[in-house]
Amino acid sequence: MLNDLNDQISESRYRALEGMDIPWLLNEWATRTPDKPFFIWEPFSGDAESFSFQRVQTEARRIAANLFERGVRAGDFVIIHMENSPEFILSWFACAELGAVAVSTNTRCVARDLEYFAEHTDAVCALTQPAYAGMIKGACRDLKFLAVTDNDWGETAERDPAWDAVAFESLLEGGSSSLPDRPPNSQANLSVQFTSGTTSRPKAVLWTHANGIWAAKISAVHMRLVHEDRTLVYMPLFHTNAQGYSMLSSLWVGGTLVVQPKFSASRFWPLSLKYDLTWQSTIPFAFKAIMDQPVPTHSYRFWGTAARIEEVERHFKVKTIGWWGMTETLTQGIVTDVDHPGPSGTIGRAAPEYEIEIRREDGSLAEPDERGLLFIRGVRGVSLFKEYYRNDEANAKAFDENGWFDTGDLVRIGETGDLFFSDRDKDMLKVGAENVAASEIETVINLTGLVEECAVVGQKHPMLDEVPVAFVIPKEPVDESLEGKLIDWCKENLADFKVPRAVHIVEELPRSTLEKVAKNELRARLPEFAE
Repeated sequence: MLNDLNDQISESRYRALEGMDIPWLLNEWATRTPDKPFFIWEPFSGDAESFSFQRVQTEARRIAANLFERGVRAGDFVIIHMENSPEFILSWFACAELGAVAVSTNTRCVARDLEYFAEHTDAVCALTQPAYAGMIKGACRDLKFLAVTDNDWGETAERDPAWDAVAFESLLEGGSSSLPDRPPNSQANLSVQFTSGTTSRPKAVLWTHANGIWAAKISAVHMRLVHEDRTLVYMPLFHTNAQGYSMLSSLWVGGTLVVQPKFSASRFWPLSLKYDLTWQSTIPFAFKAIMDQPVPTHSYRFWGTAARIEEVERHFKVKTIGWWGMTETLTQGIVTDVDHPGPSGTIGRAAPEYEIEIRREDGSLAEPDERGLLFIRGVRGVSLFKEYYRNDEANAKAFDENGWFDTGDLVRIGETGDLFFSDRDKDMLKVGAENVAASEIETVINLTGLVEECAVVGQKHPMLDEVPVAFVIPKEPVDESLEGKLIDWCKENLADFKVPRAVHIVEELPRSTLEKVAKNELRARLPEFAE
């Protein structure tokens, strides 16, 4: 009976989004408010540039048509390896228009990562910027072609003839008449984002168009966005936060984005005042960086961040929304209410569109004032991601027999029912806005053949939350230059935010009763990191 009910709920979710996909949503505003800015590009040098809804649709369709002419078809995977830029946004929507799958990859990744991303998705091409073109050309050898912009997020840059690259601007030439008609299909694949896991390789989180529509609508509902809202986007667009929380939610209401290459403390208030910005998604690093600046009279209605923070509200004279979400949930599964925010530090309560359980280790439900494992349930392909692409083992482990998704996070229930983030259960580190699997770093270090055993933990950091630190038992004979060799190896094989800030050589690692490394003891040895 329970499974029958779950099937009925799932079917109703699917039917509610029939006839909707990302091109449909973009067309709604390109038709109704064609001249209104969808996003305004604010580079660090040069003039600002406005992209109306109609312009975004027109240029995205031109890119899609040119991709089609070059052999890209609906269902093909396309790597978009770019910092925040107009080309990123246009490329992402071009893939949606064509029916291709946008694989938005972290620009801090190294060649080893890009090679894996391309192989895992069988990507047919990559769209990138000059800063990354050489790495992609060398790492992704089976691509049909590589398209490269003439700038690095606004800074003019040269293309190397050795790349044999397509000029990105040539993809904007001509019209879109050759683009095949593609009726709206909410269950068509939309995008992939690679997320850190407890295995040595990231998992490919696959979204459908229904997932994109869900992220757009539900994020807007949680934040009560309206057509007149304007937000600042400096979080990386290759991540769910900027894609779902900011870009797609604004698209749902026909709002406007002001897009920067990345966060700039000196530009934050000037841009906020220039455009009368009304909200932003932010992280502690950003508001800590502007804490010493005078706070002007501003138009911000709220800031969304990891938790409701009264200190931030008092200092910046703005409400904060606390939330919890992940790539697999598309939007916030737990969120505060701007009118009923709850206590300081809370991430909120279960969003009404999801089911939440906080479980003890034995599977029973935790009570107020207890900490437990966070599970969430929704509809796969609609309110939860479709799957980990080409990873049956990870899919099987992620969901229990009743469809509950194991988030790997520990959450504490407050005395009045408000929820507080506690820790990551699956040996995950939080480095700034990046989730990092300790096991991935450990695997890379072990590949050197220089250590008998390795354990990676997070060291507290005043700006980044925590940074990775490695404890290693070296092989004999002990090499005095071992620390430098291991860090150099990690720099070559890991994204920069995954590289250990220090390597501690030890004779043994502390053990728990089950002979597992007692990482809590290792963390206790480390003071807060001081830059």
